[in-house]
Amino acid sequence: APESLMQALEDLDYLAALDNNGNLSEFGIIMSEFPLDPQLSKSLLASCEFECVDEMLTIAAMVTAPSCFLQAPPGTEEIARSRWRRFCHPAGDHCTLISVFNAFKAASANPTQPGNSEKWCRDHFLSCSALSMAEMIRAELVEVMKRIELPISEPGFGSEENLLNIKKALLSGYFMHIARDVDGSGNYLMLTHKQVAQLHPFSSYYNTRRIPEWVLFHEFSISEGNSIRVVSEISPHLFAELVPQYYFSNLPPSESKDILQEVINHLAPASATKEEQK
Repeated sequence: APESLMQALEDLDYLAALDNNGNLSEFGIIMSEFPLDPQLSKSLLASCEFECVDEMLTIAAMVTAPSCFLQAPPGTEEIARSRWRRFCHPAGDHCTLISVFNAFKAASANPTQPGNSEKWCRDHFLSCSALSMAEMIRAELVEVMKRIELPISEPGFGSEENLLNIKKALLSGYFMHIARDVDGSGNYLMLTHKQVAQLHPFSSYYNTRRIPEWVLFHEFSISEGNSIRVVSEISPHLFAELVPQYYFSNLPPSESKDILQEVINHLAPASATKEEQK
């Protein structure tokens, strides 16, 4: 549909993938080398700047492969949730996926128990085929990185600096996927339109007492009860720091936009001072 095409071109423009003539920019040409959605491709490239490539490669592979979480058989839902809770990361679902992938790799590498990865997946209500596919996708992305001579930073998962850098890389591509809890009960209103969504049951925040106010999400699904999937908490200050101003200015008016505008106004004098110092 023409509307979908125009929206897609607008999104590419926000991601700096197009030049002034509507052709692929140099950055867009590099983005197109990856067999990924443009937003994910942009986040992966941004991870080179923020030195969290190893972690973003894993996230990109895990969200591209089918969901690794299996629907628990009736009567075993609580057992499944308790097993998944071992991987839950306080920074959100993206880091939880890294924890799952690393644990799967460790189980697969155990030489004393051949075929242990399949049993391990069954015990943890996880899909072995999905995790194996994520492993293959990640290897393919590494090959693309090497072919176009992009740097791959050393693993640093777990440190405060690394967690912040992962969120910066994600925001660089997914600033269009931001939502705010408007009533404190998990009803998230998306910045881009007036659609309200809830957390997907597979989210690490689901069934927890702490519901983050501002989140970045990977995708929105109408078919699964208006839910947002793969969600991580972000701060408005981080959003204000990384969002392109021309994208923000085109957002429809809302209370969330007003809150972010106040944050941007507060950060503006400090940014001006930094520029003067430079």
